[in-house]
Amino acid sequence: MHIPNYVSGLKGDFHAGVLGAAQHWHWRGGPAMLIGDTNMGLPGVDEETLVFGARALRLMRGVEEAEWTDAFRSLHAQRHEFTWYSPNGGNGFRLDEAFLYRSLMPRLRATRDEWGSCEGSDGEERRAR
Repeated sequence: MHIPNYVSGLKGDFHAGVLGAAQHWHWRGGPAMLIGDTNMGLPGVDEETLVFGARALRLMRGVEEAEWTDAFRSLHAQRHEFTWYSPNGGNGFRLDEAFLYRSLMPRLRATRDEWGSCEGSDGEERRAR
C-alpha cells in the first residue's frame, strides 16, 4: 500500500479504509499481511522530529486492537530506525510497516528495513541513497 500524505487531503480516508479492512479481516481469518508506506508511525518512537500525533496513534493502536502486529516493532520494540529522511530537514521517520495478522505471527522469525544499502556504507551514505 501507499497512503498519501496529509497535504493531499486523502490520508484520513485511506487510513480509515486500511483500519476498516484490518478490523473486518477476522471474518476471513487466514494469514495475511498489510505492508507498505503508511505515512504513519508511533509518536516519539518512529520520528526524529515530532510530527505524529493522536491521529497516528489511533491508527497504529486500532490496527493492533484488530489483532495485527507491526512485525518490525514486535522484534525491535523501541529501536529508532528510519525508512525515510526528509529532503528539507534531513530528519528521519519510520513510515513503512508490515502488519501481520495474528495467524501469521507464529511464522515471523526476523525482520529488517533494507534500502539504499551497500556493504561498508556508513549512515550518511545510506541517508543520501
